[in-house]
Amino acid sequence: MLSLSGLSSSTKAFLSSPSLFLFFLPPNPRISASSSFSFQSPPRIPISFRAGSSFTGASISDRNEEVLAGVRPNFAGVRLEATVAVDSGKVRLDSWISSRVSGISRARVQSSIRLGLVRVNGQVVDKVSQNVKTGDKIDCTISELQPLKAEAEDIPLEIVHEDDSVLVVNKPPHMVVHPAPGNAKGTLVNGILHHCSLPTIAFSHQESLSDDEDTCDDEFRGMSMDASISGASVRPGIVHRLDKGTSGLLVVAKDEHSHAHLSEQFKLHTIHRVYVSLTSGVPSQLSGHIEVPIGRDPNNRIRMAAIPGATNSKRARHAASRYKVIEILAAGGSALVEWRLETGRTHQIRAHAKYLGIPLLGDEVYGGAKSMALSLLRSKTPSSCHGQLSKLVSGFKRPCLHALALGFTHPYTKKNIQFTCPPPADFTEILSQLRKFGDVKHSA
Repeated sequence: MLSLSGLSSSTKAFLSSPSLFLFFLPPNPRISASSSFSFQSPPRIPISFRAGSSFTGASISDRNEEVLAGVRPNFAGVRLEATVAVDSGKVRLDSWISSRVSGISRARVQSSIRLGLVRVNGQVVDKVSQNVKTGDKIDCTISELQPLKAEAEDIPLEIVHEDDSVLVVNKPPHMVVHPAPGNAKGTLVNGILHHCSLPTIAFSHQESLSDDEDTCDDEFRGMSMDASISGASVRPGIVHRLDKGTSGLLVVAKDEHSHAHLSEQFKLHTIHRVYVSLTSGVPSQLSGHIEVPIGRDPNNRIRMAAIPGATNSKRARHAASRYKVIEILAAGGSALVEWRLETGRTHQIRAHAKYLGIPLLGDEVYGGAKSMALSLLRSKTPSSCHGQLSKLVSGFKRPCLHALALGFTHPYTKKNIQFTCPPPADFTEILSQLRKFGDVKHSA
């Protein structure tokens, strides 16, 4: 009998579901938060207007530091005049400004800097990473939001939860999250724009990884729904992403305050995330903590790699994951594994799984080749199963990875809300078949 001790509640619910022992899941399986939400318009904080600017907007100074959190303004034209305090330490210009205007996204501040709307000691500065020091006088005007250009599309979406501020979606496998070269249409963002009746948007061209996701170091850094091609502005939207082949839960912010609030939770690693995967082989230790930096693979530019011994640098960044084998399958040829992320690096689970020697089934980029998986499975099972195994492995169309659970603090109610969503039919079909091939269940 499989022991559920030590597993997350979402994984226990997943394992206890009768649907896992069938060949398919019922349509739209999901468990959403039971919390009901009651939103009231936040109180407007009095803000002053300042003449002599090309924009008309609120002014924030050393003497007038109204907190903007809880207010949902456009922010265009908001002007900040302040002096960097003593003992501020080494801090980037964009980070310092973001900390002074609560609720605004870092990317919006960066676009304002690049447009020449920020002065340091009277001189225009357009470098977002420039460090500020004690006594520097900062004068910043927040840029206007630019016209949006990408297409809204009527794409069916499975909405797990929606309110005035956030949207939680169960992303199907094979769907790209946001437009990129070669994937201008059919993305999750295209569908969200239509669902929320938003204007069209534009995206800057970015170098793509193998699965058509962008290459930013963190999976949640600045993923907004409408960064203009000129980089002039960013509106709220995608807070984090899932790889094209990964299915499961993803949260979208509907306003700038929510985007900034959720991004901060990801930065502080307070977002609750649980993934489940099917691996090729079983790790030598059935549970563990992996703390190996992740950076660009020096031998293959289309993927990331776990790089032991590397420190936080341009080459590799700190990455930490916890894993636990839920079930050993096919006599040790595969395993059902739970993953909990402590950081959010690009392709973190896929890179760490490869480092452990258990690449995800179907993950051709990270060592989960069909030939390798089939060879391992055949070595663990009777010859009478080999024909069925060949048919099963040939059906792998994506890395077998699913975002099972997601939890976060709501940007406005401050309540902790949790969501779980079982894997789609392709995942459970493979799991059911692997259980038939001499599966051995692990008891903790």
